Amino acid sequence: MAKTDYKTIDEYHKVHPAEVQQRMQSIREIVHKVVPEAEEVISYQIPCFKYKGYLVYYSAASKHISLSSPWSAELLKTFEKELKGYKVSKSAIQFPNQDPLPLDLIKKIIAYRKKENEGKA
Repeated sequence: MAKTDYKTIDEYHKVHPAEVQQRMQSIREIVHKVVPEAEEVISYQIPCFKYKGYLVYYSAASKHISLSSPWSAELLKTFEKELKGYKVSKSAIQFPNQDPLPLDLIKKIIAYRKKENEGKA
């Protein structure tokens, strides 16, 4: 993989195919709708959002988009049923590019992370 030095989320998006860009932009829009105060940054050379700490990251791979954060056990338990069928680890959830993004689920996960960062989850 070529060395990268992304400064903005837009720069990150531009190197991916249009369809993948649209999928990532959908996640970006959800974050801003659920957490309008979120700050956009690049961390580990991928898009990241900060709100009272790190909120969530996303990244594109050849066959999926990952939504990532160090997920709490509580978050994984809360969304256990909805996450069935996806590849899930303690830090990432993979959404295959062949399937529509589960936008409602992503919205709920972002809202949950917001509450966690506010100390209310």
